[in-house]
Amino acid sequence: MERVAFKMHLNQGQKEEYKKRHDQIWPELKKLLKESGVSEYSIFLDEETNTLFAFQKVSGEGGSQDLGQTEIVKKWWKFMSDIMKTNPDNSPVTIPLEELFFME
Repeated sequence: MERVAFKMHLNQGQKEEYKKRHDQIWPELKKLLKESGVSEYSIFLDEETNTLFAFQKVSGEGGSQDLGQTEIVKKWWKFMSDIMKTNPDNSPVTIPLEELFFME
């Protein structure tokens, strides 16, 4: 099991909308993530910088950001593109974070 962390950027004033959309995450997207080996997926917000910090455990070939070839993920990215910083393909701009410490 690999632990993966990355950060993204939420547009100013979009905290409530981001939370609402994730509270109503599409069942088919949640199923795909779980079937792909993604678990314990959390996203935190630093309100001072609008930085989103994501953490997930991965037991498959890659994390959530590696599922961009699927139609449901492409649809989700487009759905989210108006409230966060994205790439030209609507995927969120993500910056991988290096793990420097872990305690069990």
